[in-house]
Amino acid sequence: MSLFPFRRPRPASGEPPDAASESATPRRWARWVLVVLIVAGLHWSAMRWIDHNRQPTNAPPEAPPVQVELLTPKPIAPPAPQPPKPAAPVPAPAAPKPAAPTPKPAPAPAAVLTAATPQPDAPAAASGVAASAPASGAAQVQAPSPALQPAAASGDKFSVPPTGELRYDTLVNGVMNQTGTIHWVNDGQHYEMVVSIPLPFVGPYVYSSKGHIDGFGIAPEQYSEQRGRRAADIAIFNRETKQIVYTKTPQSQPLADGAQDRFSVVMQLASLVRGAPDKYKPGVTRQFSVADNDSNEIWPIETVGDETVQARGGFTSARHFTRLPRKEGDRRKLDIWLAPSIGWLPVRILQTEPSGMQIELLWAGKLTPSPAGQAVTPGTQDASEESAPAAPATPDADKP
Repeated sequence: MSLFPFRRPRPASGEPPDAASESATPRRWARWVLVVLIVAGLHWSAMRWIDHNRQPTNAPPEAPPVQVELLTPKPIAPPAPQPPKPAAPVPAPAAPKPAAPTPKPAPAPAAVLTAATPQPDAPAAASGVAASAPASGAAQVQAPSPALQPAAASGDKFSVPPTGELRYDTLVNGVMNQTGTIHWVNDGQHYEMVVSIPLPFVGPYVYSSKGHIDGFGIAPEQYSEQRGRRAADIAIFNRETKQIVYTKTPQSQPLADGAQDRFSVVMQLASLVRGAPDKYKPGVTRQFSVADNDSNEIWPIETVGDETVQARGGFTSARHFTRLPRKEGDRRKLDIWLAPSIGWLPVRILQTEPSGMQIELLWAGKLTPSPAGQAVTPGTQDASEESAPAAPATPDADKP
């Protein structure tokens, strides 16, 4: 027997001990569940507030800038006529000196007197004709041609880059590869563009575009693609029949005014920006009809804005252009940067494939400052840089 016997008190309500403990347990669980729910609700509210007020840092834009103007191809404006040089003033004829008195000659036959006597109005008439001729000639030079005025008011200002050899470093997914070249010739009436991309074990990739300069700018006559040892695929721009015909397919398509091929469109854009750089502000979109080796389509190219680009020669300011989706579901992207320091030529070209692979061209010459609108001549690139084969970094390069 214990010295201090212990008896458990009975509940006041008269319930058995087991029943009381069972009724207390659900109440404790209910309190804990309520506390957990309140804490979870507070955390959820705090996270919503933080997410709503958080500002991203250096986040890329999810969509291109809002379009503010759509530009379609139209005739280019002819160059403004140079003002004529002022004509040298015509000296006034000197007043004749009074003749000295002479002895009166002997009478002569009337016929002889008529032939030998000077007519007093003849010199004045002759001098009047001579004086009016320069004035009328000057008036004809100073008067501009009436046909040029409407075109200059409504056409696009245009400046085709001069002849040059362009060299670019090639990067694939950010990894430096090799160097490619663009041979560009412009004689004022005709042009030729040859993009040469030699590939080891495959053979050269050569893209060629040649044609003339017309009222809409660069006008391709023939575009060809030759990949490796395969036969070249050719697109012919027939200006007489207004058709584009292909050697790769029997079909033909209408030839629109200002139509380009996949490489001449870069120089057409550069020529337009060189002519009126202030016109291409962020959001301005220009449409181009672009043909490749078997079809043509509309390329809407939008101005993104001015950015800083790092190339082999250093940093330079460039204007960023991007191709908007050509159709629903188009995941292939093309971005072009034109730099005023090299005459608004492309300093960077970036193509993003649907798979995510990025092919990039970066200017490989010197970024020597030059006046806007002036292109760099072939002698501005480093002579010590060795030429090497390049990877296929071209617009829509993976097309068959």
